[in-house]
Amino acid sequence: MSLPSESDLQRWLDSATEAALAAGAVLQHHWGNLTTIDEKGRPGDLVTEADRGAEAAAMAVLGRHLPTEHGILAEESGAQGNLNAALLWAIDPLDGTTNYTHQYPCCAVSIGLLAEGEPVLGVIYDPIHRDLFRAAAGLGATLNRRPIRVSATDQLAQSLLVTGFAYDRRETPDNNYAEFCHFTHLTQGVRRGGAAAIDLAYVACGRLDGYWERGLALWDIAAGIALVREAGGQVTAYDGSPLDVMAGRLLATNGHLHGAISHTLGQIKPLALPSLASV
Repeated sequence: MSLPSESDLQRWLDSATEAALAAGAVLQHHWGNLTTIDEKGRPGDLVTEADRGAEAAAMAVLGRHLPTEHGILAEESGAQGNLNAALLWAIDPLDGTTNYTHQYPCCAVSIGLLAEGEPVLGVIYDPIHRDLFRAAAGLGATLNRRPIRVSATDQLAQSLLVTGFAYDRRETPDNNYAEFCHFTHLTQGVRRGGAAAIDLAYVACGRLDGYWERGLALWDIAAGIALVREAGGQVTAYDGSPLDVMAGRLLATNGHLHGAISHTLGQIKPLALPSLASV
């Protein structure tokens, strides 16, 4: 992969930061004041005027700064330009919409840049706690402009992990329930935050030691992958093989625990789903 120059990455990192802060201002404005909450076809997959407004704000900023040959994939408005472009932006204006609608303060704007399919830049902004995470290949990773690194935890028994449950969890046995229970017994705890961008950002800054999840979209993870890697962590497929960012599942850790978590994931059998008709 041919990386963009350091000067280009710095310029685009600044543009993405401006876009994330603009989107975050929209989310702050609508916090606790929503008038419309709609489902996008799957139970629990919500969208609000805050999502749409935040995306419009981010896109307006990026539209002023980005070269026209860049492609954009945004959660609410879809593809803008060439999705096969060498440089592709993945934008989630509000990761954690369900949390946001309930005023549960775990949500974020996520803006990532992929170069030839590999995440090389990420900005994640938590507008409720005003935490700004930034990273670009070779430029380091920061939280509120201060350098961050992944944790040094090297024993599962001393670790704190996080995961999530996809919208199709009611229909498939491949749903993380068994994994959640299993790792709960092996670690100091497993959290379920409800926003993949925050989960990845917290691994990057050492608040969490590892994260795995399935059912993820590119806009959920592109920025966070760049953050974790630039903070010294490791991101792969569950089995430790190179990550396919379109596969919908990943394992992100501080590196020290990667082998142990990957091995354990390969040993866990799924739980049988209860019949919804009997509930």
